[in-house]
Amino acid sequence: MVFKKIRKSHVDWRDFLCGTPASDYIFQKDAYEEQIENAVNFIKDADAVIIGAGAGASTAAGLEYGGKRFTDHFAEFIEKYGGHYMTDMYAAGFYPFPSEEARWGYWSKHALLNRFDPPALPLYQELYSIVKDKDYFVLTTNVDHQFYKAGFSAEKIFATQGDYGEIQCQRGCHPKTYDAEELFRKMDARRRDCLIPSELVPKCPVCGGNMTMHLRCDNYFVEDEQWHEAADRYADFLDRNQSKKVVLIELGVGFNTPIIIRFPFEKLVREHATYRLLRLNMDEAVVPEGFGNRAIGISGDMAGAITDIGRLIG
Repeated sequence: MVFKKIRKSHVDWRDFLCGTPASDYIFQKDAYEEQIENAVNFIKDADAVIIGAGAGASTAAGLEYGGKRFTDHFAEFIEKYGGHYMTDMYAAGFYPFPSEEARWGYWSKHALLNRFDPPALPLYQELYSIVKDKDYFVLTTNVDHQFYKAGFSAEKIFATQGDYGEIQCQRGCHPKTYDAEELFRKMDARRRDCLIPSELVPKCPVCGGNMTMHLRCDNYFVEDEQWHEAADRYADFLDRNQSKKVVLIELGVGFNTPIIIRFPFEKLVREHATYRLLRLNMDEAVVPEGFGNRAIGISGDMAGAITDIGRLIG
Protein backbone atom coordinates (compact mmCIF):
# COMPACT_ATOMS: atom_id res chain seq x y z
CA MET A 1 0.00 0.00 0.00
CA VAL A 2 1.39 3.42 -0.98
CA PHE A 3 0.57 6.44 1.15
CA LYS A 4 0.66 9.98 -0.20
CA LYS A 5 2.36 12.63 1.90
CA ILE A 6 0.69 15.84 3.01
CA ARG A 7 2.00 18.77 5.05
CA LYS A 8 5.29 18.20 6.88
CA SER A 9 5.58 14.81 5.16
CA HIS A 10 2.62 13.30 7.05
CA VAL A 11 0.61 10.58 5.34
CA ASP A 12 -2.81 11.43 3.93
CA TRP A 13 -5.16 9.39 6.11
CA ARG A 14 -7.75 9.33 3.33
CA ASP A 15 -5.57 6.65 1.76
CA PHE A 16 -6.62 4.35 4.61
CA LEU A 17 -10.29 4.70 3.74
CA CYS A 18 -12.37 2.44 1.52
CA GLY A 19 -15.99 2.87 0.48
CA THR A 20 -16.45 -0.40 -1.38
CA PRO A 21 -18.44 -3.14 0.39
CA ALA A 22 -18.15 -6.79 -0.51
CA SER A 23 -20.82 -8.29 -2.76
CA ASP A 24 -20.78 -11.76 -1.22
CA TYR A 25 -21.45 -11.34 2.50
CA ILE A 26 -22.54 -14.43 4.39
CA PHE A 27 -23.21 -15.47 7.97
CA GLN A 28 -20.98 -18.45 8.60
CA LYS A 29 -22.65 -21.61 9.86
CA ASP A 30 -19.68 -23.10 11.71
CA ALA A 31 -20.21 -24.08 15.33
CA TYR A 32 -19.17 -21.46 17.88
CA GLU A 33 -16.57 -23.72 19.47
CA GLU A 34 -14.97 -24.34 16.08
CA GLN A 35 -14.89 -20.61 15.35
CA ILE A 36 -13.19 -19.87 18.66
CA GLU A 37 -10.59 -22.58 18.04
CA ASN A 38 -9.91 -21.23 14.54
CA ALA A 39 -9.66 -17.68 15.91
CA VAL A 40 -7.04 -18.82 18.41
CA ASN A 41 -5.06 -20.46 15.61
CA PHE A 42 -5.28 -17.24 13.56
CA ILE A 43 -3.74 -15.25 16.40
CA LYS A 44 -1.11 -17.79 17.40
CA ASP A 45 0.04 -18.12 13.79
CA ALA A 46 0.21 -14.36 13.13
CA ASP A 47 3.37 -12.31 12.91
CA ALA A 48 1.36 -9.17 13.61
CA VAL A 49 -2.11 -8.14 14.76
CA ILE A 50 -4.20 -5.11 13.82
CA ILE A 51 -7.18 -4.41 16.05
CA GLY A 52 -10.00 -2.35 14.59
CA ALA A 53 -12.57 -1.30 17.19
CA GLY A 54 -15.87 0.48 16.77
CA ALA A 55 -18.69 1.52 19.09
CA GLY A 56 -19.88 -2.05 19.51
CA ALA A 57 -16.68 -2.93 21.37
CA SER A 58 -17.28 -0.45 24.17
CA THR A 59 -20.98 -1.32 24.29
CA ALA A 60 -20.02 -4.97 24.78
CA ALA A 61 -17.53 -3.87 27.45
CA GLY A 62 -20.27 -2.16 29.44
CA LEU A 63 -20.29 1.46 28.26
CA GLU A 64 -23.93 1.31 27.23
CA TYR A 65 -25.21 4.65 25.88
CA GLY A 66 -28.89 3.89 26.29
CA GLY A 67 -31.23 2.07 28.62
CA LYS A 68 -30.97 2.25 32.40
CA ARG A 69 -27.42 3.63 32.38
CA PHE A 70 -28.66 6.64 30.44
CA THR A 71 -31.89 7.21 32.36
CA ASP A 72 -30.16 6.83 35.72
CA HIS A 73 -27.40 9.33 35.00
CA PHE A 74 -29.27 11.85 32.84
CA ALA A 75 -32.71 11.96 34.45
CA GLU A 76 -32.58 15.74 34.97
CA PHE A 77 -31.66 16.31 31.32
CA ILE A 78 -34.47 14.03 30.13
CA GLU A 79 -36.94 15.91 32.32
CA LYS A 80 -35.70 19.32 31.23
CA TYR A 81 -35.34 18.76 27.49
CA GLY A 82 -37.84 15.95 26.89
CA GLY A 83 -37.60 12.22 26.44
CA HIS A 84 -38.50 12.57 22.77
CA TYR A 85 -35.06 14.08 22.15
CA MET A 86 -33.07 12.62 25.03
CA THR A 87 -33.34 8.96 24.02
CA ASP A 88 -29.72 7.96 24.66
CA MET A 89 -26.32 9.59 25.17
CA TYR A 90 -25.51 9.59 21.47
CA ALA A 91 -28.75 11.28 20.40
CA ALA A 92 -28.57 13.72 23.32
CA GLY A 93 -25.26 15.03 22.02
CA PHE A 94 -27.06 16.38 18.95
CA TYR A 95 -29.72 18.22 20.92
CA PRO A 96 -29.88 21.94 19.95
CA PHE A 97 -28.96 23.25 23.37
CA PRO A 98 -30.17 26.84 23.86
CA SER A 99 -26.89 28.15 25.28
CA GLU A 100 -23.25 27.32 25.80
CA GLU A 101 -23.99 26.90 29.49
CA ALA A 102 -26.54 24.22 28.60
CA ARG A 103 -24.35 22.52 26.00
CA TRP A 104 -21.36 22.19 28.32
CA GLY A 105 -23.67 21.18 31.15
CA TYR A 106 -24.44 18.08 29.13
CA TRP A 107 -21.06 17.36 27.54
CA SER A 108 -19.05 17.71 30.75
CA LYS A 109 -21.20 15.04 32.39
CA HIS A 110 -21.06 12.83 29.29
CA ALA A 111 -17.27 13.01 29.15
CA LEU A 112 -16.80 12.23 32.83
CA LEU A 113 -19.19 9.28 32.68
CA ASN A 114 -17.71 7.70 29.55
CA ARG A 115 -14.07 8.84 29.39
CA PHE A 116 -12.62 9.84 32.76
CA ASP A 117 -14.44 7.94 35.50
CA PRO A 118 -14.65 4.35 34.16
CA PRO A 119 -11.65 2.13 34.91
CA ALA A 120 -10.08 -0.16 32.32
CA LEU A 121 -12.91 -2.57 31.50
CA PRO A 122 -12.39 -6.36 31.48
CA LEU A 123 -13.01 -6.75 27.73
CA TYR A 124 -10.13 -4.41 26.91
CA GLN A 125 -7.88 -5.92 29.56
CA GLU A 126 -8.49 -9.42 28.19
CA LEU A 127 -7.88 -8.18 24.66
CA TYR A 128 -4.56 -6.71 25.73
CA SER A 129 -3.55 -10.01 27.32
CA ILE A 130 -4.28 -11.74 24.00
CA VAL A 131 -2.07 -9.47 21.87
CA LYS A 132 0.52 -7.98 24.24
CA ASP A 133 3.27 -10.38 23.12
CA LYS A 134 2.55 -9.77 19.43
CA ASP A 135 3.56 -6.93 17.16
CA TYR A 136 0.22 -5.09 17.27
CA PHE A 137 -1.49 -1.85 16.33
CA VAL A 138 -4.91 -0.44 17.23
CA LEU A 139 -7.14 1.50 14.86
CA THR A 140 -10.26 2.78 16.61
CA THR A 141 -13.16 5.15 16.09
CA ASN A 142 -13.90 5.06 19.83
CA VAL A 143 -13.17 8.14 21.89
CA ASP A 144 -13.40 6.71 25.42
CA HIS A 145 -9.67 6.01 26.01
CA GLN A 146 -10.27 2.38 27.00
CA PHE A 147 -7.33 1.03 24.99
CA TYR A 148 -4.95 3.37 26.79
CA LYS A 149 -6.38 2.46 30.20
CA ALA A 150 -6.05 -1.27 29.51
CA GLY A 151 -2.30 -1.02 28.91
CA PHE A 152 -2.01 -0.72 25.14
CA SER A 153 0.93 1.48 24.17
CA ALA A 154 -0.07 5.00 23.16
CA GLU A 155 2.48 4.70 20.37
CA LYS A 156 0.43 1.84 18.90
CA ILE A 157 -3.01 3.47 18.87
CA PHE A 158 -4.62 5.63 16.18
CA ALA A 159 -7.92 7.06 17.44
CA THR A 160 -9.22 8.60 14.25
CA GLN A 161 -12.32 10.35 15.57
CA GLY A 162 -10.97 12.31 18.52
CA ASP A 163 -11.09 12.03 22.30
CA TYR A 164 -13.82 12.79 24.85
CA GLY A 165 -11.09 14.18 27.09
CA GLU A 166 -10.15 17.03 24.78
CA ILE A 167 -11.72 20.21 23.42
CA GLN A 168 -10.88 22.34 20.39
CA CYS A 169 -11.87 25.57 18.68
CA GLN A 170 -15.37 25.10 17.27
CA ARG A 171 -14.20 26.54 13.95
CA GLY A 172 -10.89 24.74 14.01
CA CYS A 173 -9.03 28.02 13.68
CA HIS A 174 -5.75 26.47 14.82
CA PRO A 175 -4.48 22.85 14.89
CA LYS A 176 -4.38 22.28 18.61
CA THR A 177 -6.48 20.40 21.19
CA TYR A 178 -6.71 20.95 24.95
CA ASP A 179 -7.03 18.53 27.86
CA ALA A 180 -10.34 19.24 29.56
CA GLU A 181 -10.54 16.95 32.61
CA GLU A 182 -9.97 19.67 35.20
CA LEU A 183 -12.46 21.96 33.47
CA PHE A 184 -15.08 19.22 33.19
CA ARG A 185 -14.78 18.39 36.87
CA LYS A 186 -15.31 22.04 37.77
CA MET A 187 -18.36 22.13 35.50
CA ASP A 188 -19.71 18.97 37.09
CA ALA A 189 -19.31 20.31 40.62
CA ARG A 190 -21.05 23.58 39.83
CA ARG A 191 -23.78 22.40 37.46
CA ARG A 192 -27.29 23.45 38.53
CA ASP A 193 -30.49 22.68 36.63
CA CYS A 194 -28.36 21.17 33.82
CA LEU A 195 -26.45 24.46 33.40
CA ILE A 196 -22.88 25.43 34.22
CA PRO A 197 -21.84 28.95 35.33
CA SER A 198 -21.07 31.32 32.48
CA GLU A 199 -17.53 31.87 33.73
CA LEU A 200 -16.74 28.20 33.04
CA VAL A 201 -17.76 28.31 29.37
CA PRO A 202 -14.52 27.75 27.42
CA LYS A 203 -13.42 30.18 24.73
CA CYS A 204 -10.84 29.68 22.02
CA PRO A 205 -7.52 31.19 23.15
CA VAL A 206 -6.74 32.21 19.56
CA CYS A 207 -9.92 33.57 17.96
CA GLY A 208 -12.05 34.05 21.08
CA GLY A 209 -14.88 31.96 19.67
CA ASN A 210 -16.66 28.99 21.15
CA MET A 211 -14.96 25.70 21.87
CA THR A 212 -16.35 22.22 21.23
CA MET A 213 -15.61 18.59 21.96
CA HIS A 214 -12.74 17.05 19.99
CA LEU A 215 -15.04 14.74 18.05
CA ARG A 216 -15.24 14.28 14.31
CA CYS A 217 -18.70 15.56 13.45
CA ASP A 218 -18.01 18.25 10.81
CA ASN A 219 -15.29 19.73 8.62
CA TYR A 220 -13.82 21.67 11.55
CA PHE A 221 -12.44 18.61 13.33
CA VAL A 222 -8.85 19.34 14.40
CA GLU A 223 -6.21 16.88 13.23
CA ASP A 224 -3.34 18.07 15.40
CA GLU A 225 0.31 17.03 15.27
CA GLN A 226 -0.27 14.13 17.67
CA TRP A 227 -3.12 12.87 15.48
CA HIS A 228 -0.95 13.00 12.34
CA GLU A 229 1.92 11.24 14.07
CA ALA A 230 -0.44 8.40 15.03
CA ALA A 231 -1.58 8.15 11.41
CA ASP A 232 2.06 8.00 10.30
CA ARG A 233 2.79 5.17 12.74
CA TYR A 234 -0.18 3.21 11.44
CA ALA A 235 1.02 3.67 7.86
CA ASP A 236 4.50 2.52 8.87
CA PHE A 237 3.02 -0.55 10.58
CA LEU A 238 1.12 -1.49 7.45
CA ASP A 239 4.18 -0.94 5.26
CA ARG A 240 6.51 -3.15 7.24
CA ASN A 241 3.96 -5.96 7.55
CA GLN A 242 2.79 -6.16 3.95
CA SER A 243 4.33 -9.58 3.32
CA LYS A 244 3.88 -11.02 6.82
CA LYS A 245 1.11 -13.08 8.34
CA VAL A 246 -1.31 -10.55 9.82
CA VAL A 247 -4.63 -11.10 11.56
CA LEU A 248 -7.13 -8.26 11.54
CA ILE A 249 -9.29 -8.40 14.67
CA GLU A 250 -12.39 -6.30 14.05
CA LEU A 251 -14.59 -5.55 17.07
CA GLY A 252 -18.06 -4.04 16.96
CA VAL A 253 -17.77 -2.23 13.62
CA GLY A 254 -21.08 -2.07 11.80
CA PHE A 255 -22.31 -0.30 8.69
CA ASN A 256 -22.70 3.16 10.26
CA THR A 257 -19.15 4.31 9.39
CA PRO A 258 -17.70 1.27 7.59
CA ILE A 259 -15.21 3.22 5.46
CA ILE A 260 -12.72 3.64 8.33
CA ILE A 261 -12.29 0.07 9.56
CA ARG A 262 -14.72 -2.49 8.11
CA PHE A 263 -14.27 -1.94 4.38
CA PRO A 264 -10.52 -1.13 4.63
CA PHE A 265 -9.94 -4.37 6.56
CA GLU A 266 -11.72 -6.31 3.82
CA LYS A 267 -9.60 -4.51 1.23
CA LEU A 268 -6.42 -5.49 3.05
CA VAL A 269 -7.46 -9.15 3.06
CA ARG A 270 -8.27 -9.00 -0.66
CA GLU A 271 -4.88 -7.45 -1.44
CA HIS A 272 -2.69 -9.62 0.84
CA ALA A 273 -2.85 -13.40 0.66
CA THR A 274 -1.23 -13.69 4.11
CA TYR A 275 -3.86 -11.56 5.87
CA ARG A 276 -6.79 -13.01 7.80
CA LEU A 277 -9.93 -11.38 9.19
CA LEU A 278 -11.49 -12.12 12.57
CA ARG A 279 -14.78 -10.19 12.80
CA LEU A 280 -16.70 -10.07 16.10
CA ASN A 281 -20.06 -8.33 15.97
CA MET A 282 -23.35 -8.68 17.83
CA ASP A 283 -25.60 -8.64 14.74
CA GLU A 284 -23.44 -7.89 11.68
CA ALA A 285 -20.69 -10.52 11.68
CA VAL A 286 -21.11 -11.21 7.97
CA VAL A 287 -17.87 -11.87 6.08
CA PRO A 288 -17.13 -12.08 2.35
CA GLU A 289 -17.68 -15.65 1.19
CA GLY A 290 -14.76 -15.30 -1.20
CA PHE A 291 -12.34 -15.07 1.72
CA GLY A 292 -12.99 -18.74 2.46
CA ASN A 293 -11.09 -19.98 5.49
CA ARG A 294 -9.22 -16.66 5.78
CA ALA A 295 -12.18 -15.06 7.55
CA ILE A 296 -14.15 -15.82 10.69
CA GLY A 297 -17.35 -13.99 11.62
CA ILE A 298 -18.46 -14.53 15.22
CA SER A 299 -21.91 -13.23 16.13
CA GLY A 300 -23.40 -12.52 19.52
CA ASP A 301 -21.66 -11.97 22.83
CA MET A 302 -18.36 -10.30 22.00
CA ALA A 303 -17.13 -10.12 25.57
CA GLY A 304 -17.73 -13.83 26.00
CA ALA A 305 -15.94 -14.63 22.75
CA ILE A 306 -12.88 -12.60 23.77
CA THR A 307 -12.83 -14.36 27.13
CA ASP A 308 -13.00 -17.74 25.43
CA ILE A 309 -10.22 -16.84 22.99
CA GLY A 310 -8.04 -15.56 25.80
CA ARG A 311 -8.58 -18.66 27.86
CA LEU A 312 -7.34 -20.90 25.02
CA ILE A 313 -4.38 -18.70 24.17
CA GLY A 314 -3.29 -18.80 27.81
